[in-house]
Amino acid sequence: MLQGTGSDVGKSLLVAGLCRAFAHRGLRVRPFKPQNMSNNAAVTADGGEIGRAQALQARAAGVETTVHMNPVLLKPQSEIGAQVVVQGQVLTSAKARDYYRLKRDLLPRVIESFEIIAADADLVIVEGAGSPAEVNLRAADIANMGFAEATQMPVVLVGDIDRGGVIASIVGTHNLLSESDRQWLKGYVINKFRGDVSLFESALEIIEDHTGLKSFGIATFWPDAAKLPPEDGVALGQAERYRKSLRRPVTGRNVGDTGDVEGSKPEGAPAQPLLRVAVPHYPQIANFDDLDPLLAEPGIDLMLVKPGEVIPAGCDLVVLPGSKSTLSDLRFLKAQGWDSDIIAHWRNGGHVMGICGGYQMLGTCVSDPNGVEGEPGDEAGLGLLDVQTVMEGRKTLRQSQAHVAGNALCPVADGTALGGYEIHMGQTTGPDRKAGWVATPENEDADGAIGGQGRVMGCYLHGLFTSDDFRRAYLAAISGQGPWDQNVAFEAGIDATLDGLAAHLEQCLDLDALWALAKTRNNPMI
Repeated sequence: MLQGTGSDVGKSLLVAGLCRAFAHRGLRVRPFKPQNMSNNAAVTADGGEIGRAQALQARAAGVETTVHMNPVLLKPQSEIGAQVVVQGQVLTSAKARDYYRLKRDLLPRVIESFEIIAADADLVIVEGAGSPAEVNLRAADIANMGFAEATQMPVVLVGDIDRGGVIASIVGTHNLLSESDRQWLKGYVINKFRGDVSLFESALEIIEDHTGLKSFGIATFWPDAAKLPPEDGVALGQAERYRKSLRRPVTGRNVGDTGDVEGSKPEGAPAQPLLRVAVPHYPQIANFDDLDPLLAEPGIDLMLVKPGEVIPAGCDLVVLPGSKSTLSDLRFLKAQGWDSDIIAHWRNGGHVMGICGGYQMLGTCVSDPNGVEGEPGDEAGLGLLDVQTVMEGRKTLRQSQAHVAGNALCPVADGTALGGYEIHMGQTTGPDRKAGWVATPENEDADGAIGGQGRVMGCYLHGLFTSDDFRRAYLAAISGQGPWDQNVAFEAGIDATLDGLAAHLEQCLDLDALWALAKTRNNPMI
């Protein structure tokens, strides 16, 4: 089990890399995370939802996803409350204090899922949450040492040297743990090291002197990690990831406009960006890895617009991503003045795409009469699509193999393949639904809507930009410059990156020692 000295130390990607590395060695590998907190969720093959990090780890292991890989998923709906998903289905919504009392009762469900996963594996690699150093929460813990104790799981600490203070974080975590919890702690990994590894040799001795723990290796900084989908909203604080507009200032709508270069262009990018894409960052943004295929395109400048900033007048496309709380995020969007920016953008010839909650916001009204996503109420939408959404009924959870249902307004050819998943509350109806454009086997009528003279589109299908043919055709239509010749193969790139990560960890970490540690249990697990 990998536990961190803090949040965002790189546990998720280490687990993904180890899953791929041990799978390459011929083992049946499964990922497992007892509890996750993220609004980036994935729909599983068995019809539930788990954290997207566990979906990536399952992909790395070469296996189908299942709800048992992440039996407890917390999806924040406010600063103090979250939706509680247990074994793939919504159990309740709870504030932090209420969940603290509730989670004691969830451990049996967690253990049940763990045993299901372990029964079909040679190796289970478990990821903790946050840090076991949060000893004030230990009594009800199901994510770190509480789980390790219940399953007699050997634990390896992960420390992030890139943020500084890694010696103190490892020694301090060890010192804070009780004697009974320390028995599960078997060693540590240093992550994100930059520079000459030999300079850290004396630090290894210091850590061993203070803790008695052994090192399983030093994972050096690996830039390609940025190509893999992020686990949660922490990544949105990394401006360099979601703010590519450095090649020149955005000043006009025309793609041929010129301007001074403000920074070096990314490798493989054209001399000038072909398209500029803006994405408003509202508080409960969800499944924002929908943006990753656009980030991978060298011909696109993508800007995540932070609160207090304006949506640039010179962008070509505005994408409204999903939201865990559509009503509150719609109100926040208006409070920022982004509704006026988006409407002005469309009036000036720009395009708008809304996905899931963003699709709902583009309509004339969003209503939540029963308080499904928060306080009951309704709110006028942006009015760019003539549709209305009511939050009612069961949550839709399904993977979809779809295709474009061509119509006079859709800029992408009929039959173009789409792949993705739906994960949403609410039913959307209205005149613009007649221009539905996402055809799925599950729906008699095509999902989505098109309006605004064909320049405003929305749908419930997450992951549509991962479909290379659709993405290229849609971007080409927006650019108006003929075929989109930036031939990025997004899904193939993810697998190639996972292979590269596995090879990197084979060089940096002692995988033989980790496997030997796993075999100290009857059913091998780390």
